[in-house]
Amino acid sequence: MNILLVYPEYPDTFWSFKHALKVVFKKAANPPLGLLTVAAMLPAEWEKKLIDMNVQGLKDKDIKWADYVFISAMVVQRESVTATITRCKALGKKVVAGGPLFTTEYEEFDDVDYLVLDEAEITLPIFLRDFEADKAQHIYTSKERPDITKTPIPEWSLIKMSKYTSMNIQYSRGCPYDCEFCDIVHLNGHTPRTKSTKQVIDELNALQDVGWKGSIFIVDDNFIGNKRKLKEEILPALIEWRKTPKFVPSFFTEASINLADDEELMQLMVDAGFDRVFIGIETPNEESLIECNKLHNKNRDLVAAVKSIQAHGMEVQGGFIVGFDNDPTSIFQKQIEFIQKSGIVTAMVGLLNAPRGSRLYERMKKENRLLKKGTGDNTDCSINFVPKMRLDTLINGYKQVMNTIYAPKHFYERIRTFLKEFNPRHYEVKFYQLRFYHIVGLVRSFWLLGVVDKGRKYFWRLIIPILFKRPKFFPISVILSVYGLHFRKVCEKLSRSTTNLRTEKVPDTKIA
Repeated sequence: MNILLVYPEYPDTFWSFKHALKVVFKKAANPPLGLLTVAAMLPAEWEKKLIDMNVQGLKDKDIKWADYVFISAMVVQRESVTATITRCKALGKKVVAGGPLFTTEYEEFDDVDYLVLDEAEITLPIFLRDFEADKAQHIYTSKERPDITKTPIPEWSLIKMSKYTSMNIQYSRGCPYDCEFCDIVHLNGHTPRTKSTKQVIDELNALQDVGWKGSIFIVDDNFIGNKRKLKEEILPALIEWRKTPKFVPSFFTEASINLADDEELMQLMVDAGFDRVFIGIETPNEESLIECNKLHNKNRDLVAAVKSIQAHGMEVQGGFIVGFDNDPTSIFQKQIEFIQKSGIVTAMVGLLNAPRGSRLYERMKKENRLLKKGTGDNTDCSINFVPKMRLDTLINGYKQVMNTIYAPKHFYERIRTFLKEFNPRHYEVKFYQLRFYHIVGLVRSFWLLGVVDKGRKYFWRLIIPILFKRPKFFPISVILSVYGLHFRKVCEKLSRSTTNLRTEKVPDTKIA
């Protein structure tokens, strides 16, 4: 069997980092971990080829080579998914599909031959058994949560690592919280399931063995969902692993804000090499936090929590949302003030949407406010339900937030605020770690940010003092500045976009 595994293309969003990646001649931030893991679960005697459409084009000859095409995708990739399936069917190839998009919207993909849904450790072996017996069914689904200690090491040989800025591994699945707007509990469960310490170390060693020498993203829904195991097993093992003579990477991950409450955990994470963490802040408005059941963010000084994490040596990247029912019209200015005061340089602000599988989706459906099909991109001015706030007020307020926080003056001010609090433990650049693309990227950064960009004066006001007075912060200052270039490019597109309210309701009624 010749199996082609295809990962569809992402649109140009904040999350793609497309414009920043160009500076260092990279194509994508991370490889498709799900497909690489699925590849390792397929029969060893099958020939496998993986096309990540974010890295390379999908050619007809690749499709013609295959006996079957396996596709996995997230909701935001729907447009590319549809086009890819159409191409495969036109060339007479059968398609096997799974992943979040297909699991939540399987009824939209009747043209897919085999839908292998939910978690592949359960449904894929059943499909393969039936497939070998020539009695494969159209849909495979299961609400059983697999034991991920049996999940194999991803098949890294299928990708060109040089095209990516970081690799990724998974330690756990599931989240102990149940935020109304999130579909994680539906997809991965409420109780975090974890891999063994040996698995984690084996996966890291596998990346080292194939020559990876960059950072590693631990892609968990909430890395600190099981604090006890982290503190007693995983983090001590990572600290010990870092003592090996081989190159040791830095780590980044996703966690909840209560990380700031645990001094021991923060210290262990930094000792283990973590220097970044993405945290869902969502909103400084207490009523909106209660509305969305983000209770672990409630009744706390969120700015102080962010600064505490950054003072321990981990840069906080933050997720923010506007459009809650309880958001007042003052929320947009409050979000701007919070983001600037916190020093969260990479602030991902999006419009509230209701993904299928979330409790918000069910509530909007019950309240007859649900609209058909969200885009999966909460930064494109689209919304898939009727908001309580006037739509034009919401969209214009959202644009105001984005255009303000990523305007050069405010953005570079935020970098300075961050660097005042940031106290890295493992942040020295060794010359032997430098690669050619680092040097070329630095030259391109200086040209784009210091000469071409309209905010060049703010760039030089940041970089020159740092270069001479705080040189250890020079690399991260350049990196963050490049991120800002990407965000401004996306904001320019956002400013040109029109309101996207899909008026077809579920069920079909008129919009008031």
